[in-house]
Amino acid sequence: MQKLAEMLSSQDIEKIFKHVHTGVALMERDGTLLSWNPAFEMIRNIFNSKFKLEELLPAEEKDRALAKISQGALHHWVGEFQIQGDEGSTLCNCMAIPMRDGRTTLIVESIESEFAVQEIIIKLSKQVKLFRIESDFTKKLAQNKQIEMEAVMAQASEVAHVDALTFLPNRRTIVRVLQDEVLRAERYQSMLSISIVDVDHFKVINDTYGHPIGDEVLRQVSHQLRDHIRHPDVVGRYGGEEFLIILPNSDAKAAVEQAERLCRKMRETVIHVKGHEIKVTLSIGTAPLRTEVDTWDSLLNRADNAMYEAKNRGRDCWAVAD
Repeated sequence: MQKLAEMLSSQDIEKIFKHVHTGVALMERDGTLLSWNPAFEMIRNIFNSKFKLEELLPAEEKDRALAKISQGALHHWVGEFQIQGDEGSTLCNCMAIPMRDGRTTLIVESIESEFAVQEIIIKLSKQVKLFRIESDFTKKLAQNKQIEMEAVMAQASEVAHVDALTFLPNRRTIVRVLQDEVLRAERYQSMLSISIVDVDHFKVINDTYGHPIGDEVLRQVSHQLRDHIRHPDVVGRYGGEEFLIILPNSDAKAAVEQAERLCRKMRETVIHVKGHEIKVTLSIGTAPLRTEVDTWDSLLNRADNAMYEAKNRGRDCWAVAD
């Protein structure tokens, strides 16, 4: 390559260009080809008057090669030239020689010590493309698996926090909400009340109609409670036929008004299950939080005692804890 570069300065430059087996081309610094010898033309069968060097280069080679040509300095490197579109490329020794007129002479010499080398390069290129396709497929598969895993985790979380019969928050979850609300009320000196709701004579319903119908009654009662409390009140299944309602920022008066409304609504509702018309009533015990006195469990005990007081009064009513 160095000897060839020295020959370019001789007087027989045109003759040399025609007979050497090394590709030589004259181009602008932007890569536009102006003139070339037959050996360079063998790299690509067809040229046009506006042909640019970048059309011979793989995408990953373009920036590097064009940068060397545009710098106006002597550069030597090993790069690839496409020979059949995307089917393959040939490895070449390249030299960019700056000319006095601002143009660049490019010398390209194919590295072909053995034909097998070119075959290996083409095979490796195909393997790289296949790897990229497989890699893209693997990424999509991993993404789909991630989505599936997140869905399973969401379902597991729901199972852990939701009562399977009523789809309300289960006992563990509603108690956790109560603990958080008690801490919040103490921190910000805000009001908090709770209500424990019990379905009257539920054992009689089970004994009379059977447990499947009893389960449906509980479901419909839970829907009535959920639909007739205000936001941000929360209702959860506390256990058996008992429910716990948490009323943030509410005093005893607000809890009583809600208990009275729920008792009346349930009293007026007829539950239809498999041809049966069943009427149920509620006993509700409410308790406002006594700041710096109550803990979450003492608050629950006060509400529970109030609920039993309502039952002792004849059921289908409410009572407020002392």
